Amino acid sequence: MDYCFRSLNPISVSTIFLAILLSSFSFTGTEAYDALDPNGNITIKWDIISWTPDGYVAVVTMYNFQQYRHISPPGWTLGWTWAKKEVIWSMMGSQATEQGDCSKYKSAQPHCCKKTPTIVDLLPGTPYNQQIANCCKGGVINSWAQDPDNYASSFQVSVGAAGTTNKTVKPPKNFTLLAPGPGYTCGPAVVGKPTKFITPDGRRVTQAMMTWNVTCTYSQFLAQKTPTCCVSLSSFYNETIVPCPTCTCGCQNNATHPGSCVNPNSPYLASVVNGPGKNTLTPLVQCTKHMCPIRVHWHVKLNYKDYWRVKVTITNFNYRMNYSQWNLVVQHPNFDNLTKIFSFNYKPLTPYSSINDTAMLWGVKFYNDFLNQAGPLGNVQSELLFRKDKSTFTFEKGWAFPRRIYFNGDNCVMPPPDAYPYLPNAASRLSFSILALLATCLAVFFVFV
Repeated sequence: MDYCFRSLNPISVSTIFLAILLSSFSFTGTEAYDALDPNGNITIKWDIISWTPDGYVAVVTMYNFQQYRHISPPGWTLGWTWAKKEVIWSMMGSQATEQGDCSKYKSAQPHCCKKTPTIVDLLPGTPYNQQIANCCKGGVINSWAQDPDNYASSFQVSVGAAGTTNKTVKPPKNFTLLAPGPGYTCGPAVVGKPTKFITPDGRRVTQAMMTWNVTCTYSQFLAQKTPTCCVSLSSFYNETIVPCPTCTCGCQNNATHPGSCVNPNSPYLASVVNGPGKNTLTPLVQCTKHMCPIRVHWHVKLNYKDYWRVKVTITNFNYRMNYSQWNLVVQHPNFDNLTKIFSFNYKPLTPYSSINDTAMLWGVKFYNDFLNQAGPLGNVQSELLFRKDKSTFTFEKGWAFPRRIYFNGDNCVMPPPDAYPYLPNAASRLSFSILALLATCLAVFFVFV
């Protein structure tokens, strides 16, 4: 090693270190950009629908324009900073988590007097007189591509101590969105074209007095999430089952932190699962080497003359989470020749129209769109039939396995490429090359001894 660095001049060494540094920066930039959904965002529309003596009434709607990333339980949390000294008199369909100091109001008490209110959605089952359309889902919003009927969430807010005309009113600043954790960055409120509303009978159209638009985008780098899923691989042409990498999502530490995972064969399983914390969203996972709540298994099942077949299985190892409206995003170069998919819905993701190598998969409604908690029913599966493209198809060098997999928008950890199942003839060639190398080394050794 020392000889290698002595043989390089100072300029070469500095060039190498500069290249390493630049590559690390480029990695960060890549992770902060979702190449599979470059136009995905959450758009917040703030529509002023009427004026009041000291302010206005607005309907605030969040639209999830992301193709495959949901806002999952415990749901969204929206915050902002008032531009002036506004207060919230009342709300419908949501609530502020804190009232703040409203002591200067002697008669009627505002709902919230904080300069930086934090708003959450109401839960299902809220009385009808506290609801508006698209509210009260516990903060859960599905993606528009998978569930276009439930990709929005709304609430109504009555704002006081604000302007009462388009010229005197000011939009809130510094919007923040937790969905449910960090990862979203929101831009400033921008004046947009006033929203138009159609009455239920479809015979009249009304218009907002003023509309502000806020765009929030997601970055997995900013979210800094630990892995939540992993991928295992197998094939018909090799008996080896490549498991998820060890300690992908954490390591078993029941010795120092009892209860960090659960043995599925434990006689106390039911009491642990139903014990303290059963209503929390803190994962309680089955004890495995990978310790991930979700595992995706890709099995190359059959080879035909003109087609080949794959079986995909998603297994839930989390005893405290059921996944409704789950989805899977898979990258593979043969998706442009997908012929048949069994028991999953399919949508091609083609952000770059000339390339069709990414598929979004999700369950069939009332059949397998619900992934149960860990246990005998905690898995869903399907099979995919691909037509062979003679110019690209091969079983060599791991070509039959996916390049990348996402579960509910989270990037799943793949096994290292050198661990992929290989063709038997590749193994024989590898053995031959090792033997040849060993023979060469022995020959050289005997020549110089």
